[in-house]
Amino acid sequence: MSERKLIRVRDVMKHEFDLVDGMTTVKEALLKMKYVETKALIVDKRHADDEYGMVLLSDISRQVLARDRAPERINIYEVMSKPVVTVPPGMDIRYCARLFERFHLSRGPVVEHGKVVGIISLTDMVLRGMCAMWE
Repeated sequence: MSERKLIRVRDVMKHEFDLVDGMTTVKEALLKMKYVETKALIVDKRHADDEYGMVLLSDISRQVLARDRAPERINIYEVMSKPVVTVPPGMDIRYCARLFERFHLSRGPVVEHGKVVGIISLTDMVLRGMCAMWE
C-alpha cells in the first residue's frame, strides 16, 4: 500500500489577500482591492481582543447589489461575517476540507501567531493540493 503525501494548508494557500477595516465603505473596499482573483476580503481586528471578519463578494452581491443599496453608504461591517473560522497553516488539507464541509464554508483566513498569513479555499485544496498528492 502506498503512503499518502501530506499536504498542508501552507503549501496551497494564497499568500496575497486583501485586508480591510470594518469601517471602510463597500465602494472604498472594492476600489482598493489589489488582487484580481480575490473573492473575499479579510476584515482586520479593531483591537487585540477582537476577532477577524470576512466578507465574500457574494455577500456584497446579495446584500448590496441585489437590494439596490448604495455601496458608498454601506460599511463593510454591515455585510461581513464575524467571527470567522480560521485555520492554522500546518493543518492537513484533508482536515481543512472536512472543517469547511461541516460549516458550509468555501474559504477562510489562515492565521499563525494571531496574524493572518494567507487565505485558503476549497478550490486551492482541490486544484493545488490534490494534484500535489499525485506527484
